[in-house]
Amino acid sequence: MIVKSIFKSYDIRGIYPKELNKEAAYKIGRAFIEHTKAKTVAVGQDMRFSSPALFKSLTEGITIQGADVYNIGQVPTECLYFTVGHYGYDGGIMITASHNPKEYNGFKTVKKEGDVVNVIRGKDMIEIVEKSNFSKSGKNGEIKEIDIWQDYLNHIFSFVEIDKIKSFKVVIDAGNGMAGKTIPQIAQKLPLKIIPLNFKLDGNFPNHPSNPLFEGATDQISNGVIKKKSDFGFIFDGDADRIFLIDEKGNFVRADITLLLLAKYFLEKNPGKGVAYNLICSKSVPEFIKKWGGNPIRTQVGFLNIQKGILKNNGIMGGELSGHYCFKDNFYSDSGMIAFLTLLQIISASGKKVSELTKELSPYAKSAEINFKVKNKETILKKIREQFSDGKQDYLDGVTVEYKDWWFNIRPSQTEPLLRLTIEAENQEILEKKKRELITFF
Repeated sequence: MIVKSIFKSYDIRGIYPKELNKEAAYKIGRAFIEHTKAKTVAVGQDMRFSSPALFKSLTEGITIQGADVYNIGQVPTECLYFTVGHYGYDGGIMITASHNPKEYNGFKTVKKEGDVVNVIRGKDMIEIVEKSNFSKSGKNGEIKEIDIWQDYLNHIFSFVEIDKIKSFKVVIDAGNGMAGKTIPQIAQKLPLKIIPLNFKLDGNFPNHPSNPLFEGATDQISNGVIKKKSDFGFIFDGDADRIFLIDEKGNFVRADITLLLLAKYFLEKNPGKGVAYNLICSKSVPEFIKKWGGNPIRTQVGFLNIQKGILKNNGIMGGELSGHYCFKDNFYSDSGMIAFLTLLQIISASGKKVSELTKELSPYAKSAEINFKVKNKETILKKIREQFSDGKQDYLDGVTVEYKDWWFNIRPSQTEPLLRLTIEAENQEILEKKKRELITFF
């Protein structure tokens, strides 16, 4: 029996083997070919303990449908996107649950369309899997091993000039995830002194949560940066497609501020291009993009929306608060490692400390996203729309209300019974006042 809840808005994910098991993996492999008509499929996997078993069942399903599998082994998710885009395979599947806890696993599925590696929504395959009315292939496909590492490294290094990167002392926290395999290969070409944290691949995530945004996840790296008197630090999530910057004081740098660092760099090289950001980013994001001569592209929350925004609006790159950064010249896909290398060059060129750089881009007081568990999302949203009807409202994603000296967004989660609240104000005093006012609705 297939558990329908594993098919999410953007991927397929569930607890192994209770929700996502070998039978499901086999049928998903077959459904992927049925859905995409792919003949060549790249498959990669992360370091989770269930990944090898899922690989076996998934690829049985793919090959029985007549498609060939190109096994790229244990890699960060972005290597899957690179492989499909660079080698021109029809599609690809990454076996990963990204930043979820150890008991989870899942699949990120993509297909190549022109020069774009497009994500296939998990929910797009529910019906095919449920019916399991698969067409029969005359001949089974084959599984072929390929080594993509050198081509991948050449690709990500094409975004920077190595001789412009200074010899910083940097703490890097791989979170026992795929950055632990990737960073050592990148570091061979860099003049950095790297202080590694949690580089041993371990699907148990023994040292802290795999999601850098979870409470306590950055305590270790923050303390490490201060103790080792490092210039700054980086922390990755489990499959290494999300990256966060830590300044020299051990402070976490919000991803929308990091987006601005990247945006300025890419706009200097590509004047007038678009930069996509989601609507819960600071209002400083569109302000600075306009100031630098770029076109700010406002989107709904979610990487797919950032990708679409770039595609439709002549964009060069984009990002969101979750720490995903997407680049046109990376097949319109996200890459934590391209962001990592580019930030090294940006910080090198600035001649400033990271705290100084980020302060310039953070003129407003902004709260972290606040989550409320609720039974009736729509009733609360309706009350908020009515209560704040004197503000400028839009409904791109939930409800955004803007006033002269503050704004907020309240949006429903796509996967949980939650409403998510973001508030930003001209100063901390206004922020705290408005936060108290909004919390009374829950």
